[in-house]
Amino acid sequence: MPFLLVFLGGGLGSMSRYALVLMLQPWQPRFPWATLLANGLACFALGLFLGWQATGLLSDQRRLLLATGFCGGFSTFSTFTAESWQLFQQGHPVTAALNVAGSLALCLGCLLLGLKLSA
Repeated sequence: MPFLLVFLGGGLGSMSRYALVLMLQPWQPRFPWATLLANGLACFALGLFLGWQATGLLSDQRRLLLATGFCGGFSTFSTFTAESWQLFQQGHPVTAALNVAGSLALCLGCLLLGLKLSA
């Protein structure tokens, strides 16, 4: 059963990320906004889910479905890395560095915000 929960959550997260990419496609040529937003939202949700689990409001099964599955499928470190490298290769090292630094700051901030709001 745990594998099924992770599978279902991961599929829903991946489909949600793809929908976000399609919605933000007009703004993608200059900066990977969809990946940045997906990773930030996933970190925020993960903070909420982990906080709720710590206070007993989220069962282990729901954690597998939502935190491990959905957040794992919705966020994407590999795409973030590839897009940052592509920006660098295309002669935009400052934009690549801003993507890396901004992603780390945003994701840590979102995780902390989610944890704070879940308490």
